Amino acid sequence: MAGPLVTCENLVKIYKQQEANIEVVALQGLDLEVRAGELLAIVGRSGSGKTTLMNILGALDQPSAGQCSVAGHALTRLGERERNAYRRFVVGHVWQQSGRNLVGDLTLAENVGLPQMLAGVSGGRRARRSAELLERVGLGTMAKKRPEQLSGGEQQRGAVAVALANGPRVLLADEPTGELDAQTAAGVVALLRDLTHTLGLTVILVTHDPAVAAAADRTIAIRDGRTSTETVRREQPAPPQTPMTPTEARLHGSDHQASEQSASAVIGLPASTHRESVLVDRAGRLQLPEEALEAVEFAGRAELRILADHVELWPAGTRPFAADEQATGTAVIGLPSEVYRETVVIDRAGWLQLSEAALDRVPFGRHAAVRLAGDHVELWPLGVSSGGA
Repeated sequence: MAGPLVTCENLVKIYKQQEANIEVVALQGLDLEVRAGELLAIVGRSGSGKTTLMNILGALDQPSAGQCSVAGHALTRLGERERNAYRRFVVGHVWQQSGRNLVGDLTLAENVGLPQMLAGVSGGRRARRSAELLERVGLGTMAKKRPEQLSGGEQQRGAVAVALANGPRVLLADEPTGELDAQTAAGVVALLRDLTHTLGLTVILVTHDPAVAAAADRTIAIRDGRTSTETVRREQPAPPQTPMTPTEARLHGSDHQASEQSASAVIGLPASTHRESVLVDRAGRLQLPEEALEAVEFAGRAELRILADHVELWPAGTRPFAADEQATGTAVIGLPSEVYRETVVIDRAGWLQLSEAALDRVPFGRHAAVRLAGDHVELWPLGVSSGGA
């Protein structure tokens, strides 16, 4: 299987505000992988780092630390000439405001032809390419119209045609439906999804709209500058009885029966059509959902109970030691776990790091399902029947 088209590893971005002499950390070790031909939605509260990530992927900004690769281009190593070529041919942009997408004094055809002209494409080829793209986005009869003569949805479709003018591999869309009504927004998202199938285009979009996120192949939530939670569309709707997803556990406690009315914690997507998990990085770091922090009072520390197929997180001082539990040494210095209690730190945002013993014994991979079990939290590998897949 081919590797991901987009890879971000431990991305950090720090902005310095000279006037106030302070530093703002926008990204705090973000990891991300996107496959070719995928429609990925990114969600998160204002200030979580979404726009910063999009600017880095578009080579409009550079990270303070970490690595980022798009279609084989290592963005942290590009010179200025290479960055210009990358912005011109590898990525396309669609912005929320139509004024950033289209030049008001030009017709639609001229707008689509402008990036091609800057790339040195001949007049005849520009005209043919522009006509083809406008036809593809449903604006074939509007080539001679100017932006002010178009509706909001037509302007965004025109913006997609402009972004595709030079054949990019990746389309970056920052709130492309933010100024559209629900029906028009659905049409724009359907267009983007069609392009992933017909052109093999990879689309990464930022949204606050649950309907837009529901149409994506995956939805990644960014919290505090890191990728925290992933929600994936099910290929088939879940049957009435199914293993629990994180928020189903929140709604149903220890009951393992799913509810079609339950929803993912990220943006409210229904559990019957979407599966939610937390992301586990290579070092074992993960972020507990806010629901878990509200339900179980960890007070900053948790004890791990490592079982054969999952890991339990107990508030410090409350973890039981079962007679059949395999005794292990503490991670720090190897002291016997039946005598000494070892805790992991959970910060205010819910970030913690699993011990090497937990990662070695439980096959999490890059994802874990979260289940609330009354007085503790359970982490299950995806696909394990008791944990939720």
